[in-house]
Amino acid sequence: MNSIKLKSEAELELMRESGRLLADVFMQLNDWVQPGVTSMALNDRVEAYIVEVLKARPASKGQYDYPYVLNASINEEVCHGMPDHRRLKSGQIINLDITLEKNGFIADSSKMYLVGEVSPQARRLVKTTYEALWTGIRMVRPGARLGDVGHAIQQYAQAAGYSVVREYCGHGIGREMHEAPQVLHFGIPGTGVVLEPGMTFTIEPMLNQGSHKVRTLSDDWTVVTRDGQLSAQWEHTLAVTESGVEVLTLRPEETHLLASSSSRSLMSQALTKA
Repeated sequence: MNSIKLKSEAELELMRESGRLLADVFMQLNDWVQPGVTSMALNDRVEAYIVEVLKARPASKGQYDYPYVLNASINEEVCHGMPDHRRLKSGQIINLDITLEKNGFIADSSKMYLVGEVSPQARRLVKTTYEALWTGIRMVRPGARLGDVGHAIQQYAQAAGYSVVREYCGHGIGREMHEAPQVLHFGIPGTGVVLEPGMTFTIEPMLNQGSHKVRTLSDDWTVVTRDGQLSAQWEHTLAVTESGVEVLTLRPEETHLLASSSSRSLMSQALTKA
């Protein structure tokens, strides 16, 4: 993998625009994700919205020969779920992972959606994964190390009784979807790459109810938990700033999360919109 590409202020401004547009896509999905809809219908609707309304490009389509604009991972599907014609059912949880390119720069984000009436166990997993994401985000500042970020996420997840998937990680992002560095969601404090202003990358923890072990299905894309238990994931694209961190894909319901040192209640408010 190439060396880390620090972004100029002009480049960061373009990444903010991509991030803002991608956040808009997820706001539309708040109304589109319902029992009875198929993930293929969501894929097609998202593609039309990105291309026709936002005048942008769905960056995942064609990347590594992937034929769709999003990943749709349901229940025990950890990541890289391919859209299909199964109808969503009340009680399911689904992660939608989308990338968007505008003016040469890519934003990447994913969000969990609760379909209909979801069990308390599934809701707790989704909520804890979201909190783990923000625990990691709050570790990002100049001089911190990526090991600090991964350790914070791992400690938070394990304290809640969940395991952290180890085979997949966050990544640098910019003109390319996957740039240096790799961002692990577990680690040792004080180790790893030192963060500095201009770095842009994703944090995207995947937490499992049971074992962290996963396997890939015969489609060579969909990753599932080996034990069949539920998995959840959330993702944001970030920039390291002179004073801390900027969430480039921040959604309106999350505006106050970074400003709060103790934001459990604000997280709960954001999750009610999932």
